Order: sequence, then structure tokens, then C-alpha cells
Amino acid sequence: MARTDRRFTGRIWKYGDNVNTDVIFPGKYTYTLKTPEEIAAHALEDLDPGFAANVQPGDLVVAGRNWGCGSSREQAVSCLVLAGVRAVIARSFSRIWYRNALNNGLLALECPAFVDLAVAGDTATVVLDEAYIATSNGRTVTFQPLSDDVLRILEAGGLIPYIKQQMAV
Repeated sequence: MARTDRRFTGRIWKYGDNVNTDVIFPGKYTYTLKTPEEIAAHALEDLDPGFAANVQPGDLVVAGRNWGCGSSREQAVSCLVLAGVRAVIARSFSRIWYRNALNNGLLALECPAFVDLAVAGDTATVVLDEAYIATSNGRTVTFQPLSDDVLRILEAGGLIPYIKQQMAV
């Protein structure tokens, strides 16, 4: 799903450190669920049983250190994308999960200062072109700007759609 908005607002879902891929998407479903709706319905079910039923398109997941540690299970990213999550903002990411996020067009943003300010249920606005996040209570934090290449991959909806666009030129 291509995304061209570089400024967006979403509701915050906040979690802690070392949230692994089996908690993001339970491994027992890896080879049994096939449709996008089935996959989205099990996002974070072992961590937050109400998440899949209540997440809204554009929502933000905020997390501590080492989000996505564990296996390279791609569904640990795709379940969030399919559920409508716009971005995951964390202190740090597992490198494999981070790469899967980029490949699938999900913004994975390291911003420890925002994690400190974020309150579950509040909203925040992410402004990619100016590299800042504003909380609903008026606080603002900056983050390392994304490269033009990363922005183009995210805007295309992931690495494969981006490559297809480049081949069509």
C-alpha cells in the first residue's frame, strides 16, 4: 500500500522492551492463516488481547528497546501493516525486524526521546520532512531524518513496489 503522506497523526499504543516476533504475531499461526484479515486479527494478541479489535488505521505503536527480537517471521511486520498501523516508534529495533518493516513499507523510527514522552491512548503527529514528532500535549521531539531512499521505499509501499517502479521508468 503506497503512502505519500509525510505528515500524519495517530493514536498511541505503548509497549515495553524486548517484544519479540512471537508476541507480535504468534508462531502457531505462521502457516495456517492466509488472508490479510486473518493475519491482522492476531496482531499482538499475546501482548495486548484487545489490540487487533481496537486498532485504527493510522495508529502508532511505541515501544522500548529491541522491538521485534526473535525470528525473522515476516508476519510480525505484515500483521501490523494489515491492521492499519502507520508506524512503530521505539528506542531500538532488532535489525531483522527493522529490515522487514522497510521491505513492507512500515515506518520503523528510532526515537528514544519520544518513547519517554508518549502516553498510551494519546495522539501524536509525525512530520517526516522536518524530522519531528509532536505529542497531543504540545511537546515536540526530533529524530534523525530519513534518507531520500528510505522515504521513497516507504512511499512506494515497500521494497518490491519500489523496485517495480524503478524498472518501469
